[in-house]
Amino acid sequence: MGSLGFNELLIVFLIILVIFGSSKIPQLGRGLGEGIRNFKRGLKSDDPKEIEEKQEAK
Repeated sequence: MGSLGFNELLIVFLIILVIFGSSKIPQLGRGLGEGIRNFKRGLKSDDPKEIEEKQEAK
């Protein structure tokens, strides 16, 4: 109980495809990947000012 099988994941993916359309899915994936990457960097870094400086440089 609690884990998703292949059929459930396929249904969820199809619902997302219908809601957002095929053109938005790469943008959503890219945004999710950047968010995860920034979160991991935040966990590794001890200095909050350093994080802010990196974000301002972009």
